[in-house]
Amino acid sequence: MELTASAHTDTFARDHLPPADQWPELLRELPELHYPERLNCAAELLDGTVEQHGAERTAFVLPSGERWSYGRLRTEVDSIARVLTEELGVVPGNRVLLRGPTTPHLAACWLAVLKAGAVAVTVLAQQRAQELATICGLARVGHALCDVRSVDDLAKAEVPGLTITAFGGDAPDDLLRRAAEHPEPFEAVDTASDDVALIAFTSGTTGRPKGCMHFHRDVLAIADTFSRHVLRPEPDDVFAGSPPLGFTFGLGGLVIFPLRVGAASLLLEQAGPKQLLPALAEHRVSVVFTAPTAYRAMLDAFDGHDLSALRRCVSAGENLPAATWQAWHERTGLRIINGIGATELLHIFISAADDAIRPGTTGVPVPGWQARVVDAAGHPVPDGEPGLLAVRGPVGCRYLADPRQTEYVHDGWNVTGDTYVRESDGYFRYVARADDMIISAGYNIAGPEVEDALLRHPDVLEAAVVGKPDERRGQVVAAHVVLRDAVAGDELTVQRLREFVKAELVPYKCPREITFLDALPRTPTGKLQRFRLRAGPDDTSREQVLE
Repeated sequence: MELTASAHTDTFARDHLPPADQWPELLRELPELHYPERLNCAAELLDGTVEQHGAERTAFVLPSGERWSYGRLRTEVDSIARVLTEELGVVPGNRVLLRGPTTPHLAACWLAVLKAGAVAVTVLAQQRAQELATICGLARVGHALCDVRSVDDLAKAEVPGLTITAFGGDAPDDLLRRAAEHPEPFEAVDTASDDVALIAFTSGTTGRPKGCMHFHRDVLAIADTFSRHVLRPEPDDVFAGSPPLGFTFGLGGLVIFPLRVGAASLLLEQAGPKQLLPALAEHRVSVVFTAPTAYRAMLDAFDGHDLSALRRCVSAGENLPAATWQAWHERTGLRIINGIGATELLHIFISAADDAIRPGTTGVPVPGWQARVVDAAGHPVPDGEPGLLAVRGPVGCRYLADPRQTEYVHDGWNVTGDTYVRESDGYFRYVARADDMIISAGYNIAGPEVEDALLRHPDVLEAAVVGKPDERRGQVVAAHVVLRDAVAGDELTVQRLREFVKAELVPYKCPREITFLDALPRTPTGKLQRFRLRAGPDDTSREQVLE
């Protein structure tokens, strides 16, 4: 595969792309995906939007009510880009790590890095020294822009040759103080559309994290597929959500998508359900991105909050149970837009909105994408039969110098590791992660199906189901349940829950073990950590009751 002449003088990223024969097939059939050979996505998202919509429009809103106009955002971005290139010695292709809570300044740093032709390496504020050291080593990171409140763990990582520049503090060399001395406009580096713009790392819960390399055109492609055709935002929308900017779900939903159409984004440092719900009401948010558990939690605190401005609700990060979708719809009248995405593919590639939504399914391939269900050998399976989800579109998996590339990409398709069924009407229904299927006495049991049944019980707030080793059956269904307040986690509750599930599903899918927890273990991005549940109860366990 022939790439366009790169603008990178530091060629590390391009040098460590996978061999061309290991790439997935890339689809660019939609006219809006025909990008020019020279393209800087930050310039397109910021300068292009200012030209089209004007500098006075609001780009970011803070919880305090302070607003950043697009003009101010462009000034901040250009000033930071000047510090990067004129004071810190950053050259096109250098990797620059970004760390901090969700703030306008972190978003401005991300845009500045890309506008300067460098490669943004996004991480989570919650990641600790050892994880950060691994990421910096894999990506050969030489510079880091870090919120002053998030510097300590990065400093503890003791990365050789890493220059850390803090922002948001009182030090004389603070990035923002230095940027204020460079008010002149910055001309974006003339990057190639296939120059690497972003390296996003997977969570690494099952081994060494994988660096996913995405081009400048990829950043625009997720806005020009899912956002344009499914979400369909408008310039007057106000976005908000819980995913951090170090998570591609948040980067798309809180920065890329709103900037692409000249909309505004409310950036929340604390965005749990208790903070998110009142913020949606106070700031008249119209588009929200969060995880299924947050929608369920917000229902319990819904009274007194005016969400009349809300028109779009997006769920991703984990499976959306039909019970959660139905409960939200009954309470708000709004249909949650379900979706599946992956760090490897940057954002959502299967979804549906409005009247096209089929509760209990993820949806259909987003325009610009194709999907099918295959067996272990990569051959398509008939509709109605479970298999592995395989997709291809304008964005594809390109791991940073990682032999696991050939595990994810087969015959030009990205195989995500999710078990799905394609229904006869073309809708895709999630079954489980391929490694989360429970096999008990010869029966294949999908944990999410049992979870959905449990969530329909009025006493259940959250539920997670895993397989537990068993000498007789191979595995048994083990449920971990968070009960609503004031519900006793006793044997009587266990009996009620088991009877309820038996009435909903065939008996062999009923949990043989139920553990009550105060909270389910999750990653900083809200994904359920099933491996911790398989390991056994920890200090979050209230009581364990067996059949």
